[in-house]
Amino acid sequence: MSFGENILKYKKNILEDLSKLVSIPSIAVSGDSQKPYGERCFEALNWILEKGHAMGFTTQNIENRAGHVEYGNTIDYNAVLSHVDIVPAGTRWSSSPFCLTEKNGKLFGRGVVDDKGAAIISLYCLKAMKDLGINVKTKIRAIFGAGEECGMDDMKSYFAQEPLPNMAFTPDSEYGICNQEKGIMHLEISTENSENEKQIIKKFESGTAINAVPDQALALLSIGENEAREIAKFAETLGIDFQLTQISKNYQILVKGIAAHASTPEKGKNAAAMLIELLVSYFGKNTLGALCSFINSFIGMETDGKSLSLQQEYSESEALSLNLGIIKIDEQCSKAQIDIRYPVTSNGNRIAEIIKEKSKTFGLKFNLLSDIPPLFVKENTPLIKLLKTAYREVTGATAETYASGGGTYARTLQGRGVAFGPIFSGEESNIHNADENIDIEKFFLHAQICLEAIYQMSIVEIK
Repeated sequence: MSFGENILKYKKNILEDLSKLVSIPSIAVSGDSQKPYGERCFEALNWILEKGHAMGFTTQNIENRAGHVEYGNTIDYNAVLSHVDIVPAGTRWSSSPFCLTEKNGKLFGRGVVDDKGAAIISLYCLKAMKDLGINVKTKIRAIFGAGEECGMDDMKSYFAQEPLPNMAFTPDSEYGICNQEKGIMHLEISTENSENEKQIIKKFESGTAINAVPDQALALLSIGENEAREIAKFAETLGIDFQLTQISKNYQILVKGIAAHASTPEKGKNAAAMLIELLVSYFGKNTLGALCSFINSFIGMETDGKSLSLQQEYSESEALSLNLGIIKIDEQCSKAQIDIRYPVTSNGNRIAEIIKEKSKTFGLKFNLLSDIPPLFVKENTPLIKLLKTAYREVTGATAETYASGGGTYARTLQGRGVAFGPIFSGEESNIHNADENIDIEKFFLHAQICLEAIYQMSIVEIK
């Protein structure tokens, strides 16, 4: 029997509390000084901290951005980090995204994988340790953030007031051990629209999060009935899933795609890119404005940055990926927000310069929103050896290291942490997509691995 099996006695409680946390639609929005990520993220963070306090742990809230529950009394500590904020639900769910639903041996709900399920598990791992009276050599913290999906400045605030852990992991990826994370760049390309220029596109809206492939795109077009019919025929020819609706003297076209995480945009179908391709194919580049022309010329349906001269691959951390996340066009302004994940050997400054120069040729304004450098933790570190041991104790198998395009809290730990679980290889969990889900049996297998890893970290004496 592994130590991790001690978590299984809490199955019922874990599912009940996960249901409560999933019911809070904690999508991060711009808030105020008291509730920096909005009312719902404030609610979710305080709910889990209060839950920890009720279990008898010491807790700390840092500016309603992040907080921790801790077990042990040493000065130094090791940690497990997770987040309680989520991406928007999107469409096409087969059940309510904010109601934990069990069917066919799986749990469905926004956040069950990313990252509320892992957050609840980490809390109960500490409870299991406490209930067993484990005498720890190194204090353990379960750290919870409320702004991971919108830039991770929650951890910047947390570590501005709290010391870094000696070692840590975040269950916000896949098994084995993610010791390399690509660089993540977010940028915006925009232009003001001329009042004197007749615009075919009166409005264009697509995407709710820059780090997700948009599954819908809507355009309101200043066209006549004959043009509308021709566009509909053209869309059918291209195999595009669409709806055409007359609104007053204009026509609205809604294109449907398939959502996916921006770290794997090739797994989705970008509705925004499809709609621009349809409109440019029918009207031509020069009649739709600079932004649409730029996107059609340099992005299109590509997810590897080839037409932007960005295509690159490093065998250890996979290829560069590009996601057209958000587009908004109205009569005053046109803008697009793009997510790029680049290999650990790439130079973010060089990537930004290339895109900036190309956008200039179309008269577009370039704005670098953020650039988070890649993460690389060497395989021979004590942390990775410890996690390999924990995985082997529970599963009997070896956890191999790998690279990912995802961005996790591991990046905020200055080489002291990696991503570890909760998804197993081959699982279709639909992260950032409709019907996000996790296999119940594997969910509790993750719980055992997580407890085993936390236990191993607690008996490491920091010198």
